Order: sequence, then C-alpha cells, then structure tokens
Amino acid sequence: MVQSNQKPHLVLLSAPAHLQPVIELGKRLVTCQDVKATIIVASFVQSAPAESRMVQAALATKLFDVIHLPPADISNLVEPGDKGITSLSAAMHVVKPDFQAAILGLETLPTALVVHVFAIECLGIADELKIPKYVFVSTNAWFLATIVYTPVLDKEVEGEYADKKEPFALPGCSSIRAEDLPDPMLLRTKANYREYLKIGMEIPKADGILVNSWEELQPKTLASLRDGNLLAGVVKAPIFPVGPINSEGSSALKNELFDWLDKQPTDSVLYISFGSMGGLSLEQMLELAWGLELSQQRFIWVVCPPIEKSGSGSGPKFGNIGDDVSSYLPEGFISRIRDRGVIVPQWAPQVEILSHPSCGGFFTHCGWNSAIECITNGLPMIAWPLYAEQRMNATLLTEEMGIAVRSETLPSKGIVGREEIEKMVRKIFVDEGGRQMRARVKELKLSAEKAWSNDGSSYDALAKMVKHSQKKAIAIDV
Repeated sequence: MVQSNQKPHLVLLSAPAHLQPVIELGKRLVTCQDVKATIIVASFVQSAPAESRMVQAALATKLFDVIHLPPADISNLVEPGDKGITSLSAAMHVVKPDFQAAILGLETLPTALVVHVFAIECLGIADELKIPKYVFVSTNAWFLATIVYTPVLDKEVEGEYADKKEPFALPGCSSIRAEDLPDPMLLRTKANYREYLKIGMEIPKADGILVNSWEELQPKTLASLRDGNLLAGVVKAPIFPVGPINSEGSSALKNELFDWLDKQPTDSVLYISFGSMGGLSLEQMLELAWGLELSQQRFIWVVCPPIEKSGSGSGPKFGNIGDDVSSYLPEGFISRIRDRGVIVPQWAPQVEILSHPSCGGFFTHCGWNSAIECITNGLPMIAWPLYAEQRMNATLLTEEMGIAVRSETLPSKGIVGREEIEKMVRKIFVDEGGRQMRARVKELKLSAEKAWSNDGSSYDALAKMVKHSQKKAIAIDV
C-alpha cells in the first residue's frame, strides 16, 4: 500500500542505445527532487560493452542503483535489413520478463515507472504493479507532436507520405514536409512504420509525458500539446518539459587535443562529428576535407571509415574500423592543415570539446543530444542530418530557431560539394549571418540555464511530475 509520506521511488527504464539521456534524467530526479531512483538498462548484444561503461560511470556517482539486464539477442527476430525501431521493439520484447523480474526483486518497490519512448513495450508492467506510468521522450516536442499525430495521419492519408507535395499539418504546430519526416514514416509497408505507429498509439496511455525540451525553446508546440482543441485531445496525458537533459562531461580532461585547443582563440574552432552511427561515403569525405581546407578555418574532425566509395553522400553506418585515416583523405591533406586542423580517429570527448572556450561551432548530424549540447554551450551549427528524426531536427534548428545553416542538397540523398561546405563553414565563423546565429544561440543558452535554476520552468516541471506521480499512486491504490 502506498503511504502519502512515502519517499517516491522512481524506476527508469532505458532503451538500447538510448541510455545516456535516461541516466541524466535520473541525476536530475535525485539531485533536484527528494526521490530514490533506480535505473534499469536494456541493451543489444552488440551495444552492451559501451552501455556497460556508461553503467559503471553512473554507479560511480552513487546517486542511484543501476541494473543492467541481460543483453537482448534479436538475431532471429528481425530481418538483417530491419534496423531502427523494429530492432528496438524486438529487444524490449526479449528483455521484458527480465525487466519484470528485476522490478519485483527490488528491496523497495517503485512508486512510479518511467520508460524511454522506445522502451514503451514495457509500459504496461506498471498496470500490473498498480503504479503510475510515464514516458520519457528524449528528443524534442515537435517529434513528440509528430509521433502522437501519426495515427491520425494514418487514417487520413492515402498512399506513401513521402510522395506528398504539400506539408502535413500538425494542429497548433509547424507543419512538416515530406522530406523532413522521420525515417519510419517513409515506407508505410515496412515493419519500422508499424512499430512507430504503435508507439504513437501507446504514448497517450501514459499518465504523463516527459520531453527533453523546455518552455522557452518550443513554446508554440508545447502549448498545442496542452490545448484540448489542438493536440492535447490526441496526446491526452499531461506534458512535463524537463530539458535540457544532457551530460556535463569532465572539466579535468587533459591531453594533446586539449593542449592544442587551449592555444586557439575563443570561438574559433569547428568541431565535426556525425555521431556513433553516422557515416560518409569516400566521395563525400573527400569533398568535406576539401571544403574544410578551402574555408581556412580551424577545426577538429572525428574521422571514421567511409561507409562506401560513392553514391549518396551520407547515412547510418553499422561499424568497420578501417585503415589509417590518411588513406581516405586527400593526398597531403593532413600535412597541409596541420597548423589549424586536428584529425581524431573514431572517437573524441564531444561534451568536453563543445564546452571548451575555443570551440565556436559544430558540424553535426543533428541528433537531439548533440543539438542540446550545442545550445547549452551557445554554439551555432552546420546541420548535416543523416537518419531517424534528424531531418526534422535540422529544419527546427535552421528555420524555426535560426541557429544553424544547412546544405541545399540533403546529405542522405547526394554529394554536397566542397564549395558549399566552404560557404557553410565561413558563414558560421566569418559572415554577418553567423554572428546573428551566434547571438541567437547564446540567448537560448541563457534560457536553458534559467530553465534549470530554482523555480525555472524545467525545475518546476520535474517537481510537478514527481508530485503528480505521488497523487496518482495514492489514487490508484484507493
């Protein structure tokens, strides 16, 4: 039986490859609210080692308990070409019994359950436990609006969404063009779309929705999600904007890369990275290298093996560590840019680089975590969307927020030439338009800081969510 004076105990469930935002949400809950939190981690077999490292780092904070479920082997459940949401849903189906056993084995039973949106397969376990249930959407409110409205579009729109010329209207929100739709919506006959549609139908069954945005960042969309005449009639549950939820990194990091950064002028270095899953064709890598060289600007480029020799310029990659990086860069490139550029193979400490005073911009695949890290550091972006909902994010950052520039050619559809890359880089660091973007993103940085100050909008939203869960738990118990 739930006691009104019982300290809230929230269990947070991550989805494979989406652990970090859940960890950061757990930190906020424990440090900003008087609650106990337990994080339960789901992972793919192939992603388990990386998530194990995150688990160890999270445990070191001593803020909460972390349980890493046995990794999900989905090799016999999905077709080799089925990536994305289909894989995530299959993994959550596999780990569901282990998740339920983990909850029942807790010393203190939870008073509420929070599942990542891509772990929604396990939301119903809260009903069996007779506790409130919440969904955490770790991307922005426009994506939330789109996914919950997709069941409506599914009934109203005939044929493929991608073939439509007119943008799709979302009540009270910016409309969305066909070319900006999230990947699962591009082919309605595929399993990815069916799983995406199912998530859109499941989200309104939650008692509340947490979203990684804040009032000042997306006021129009959040207002629609709360308006009964607009999207609230679809989403049904209360919305708690608790962003920015992002990692702060380590200020003590020191190595040759940071020694080099320390010597560069303030706001002068462009950081280039396409995330852990983003890749470029060899042809696109060569054009990017030439564009950087032509721009004459300082940069740090995290270089990964090319996904293919030619074809569309960019897309998701699923691993292969290749030869020495110089083998897929222009001949003599590394020596020519030695004084103003640094090439880093495979991986770099992104959070720490973006927060360094010398960093002045980010050439990014537009994953929402990366976008949030940019905004909270006051950095304009070159948007290079590759997969998932990144095209939406790029449009949001460029057209609605005015803090990014993007190429005319969609990177996932064709090769972006060196001259256009040079132009985008120089726009951020040299042109007047770049100064305006920098001023705008610094305003958003201040709004993010204000949102998490005492009595800030996100601080208050998290407090309201915890109180909501307590009231809901007592009501369910009665």
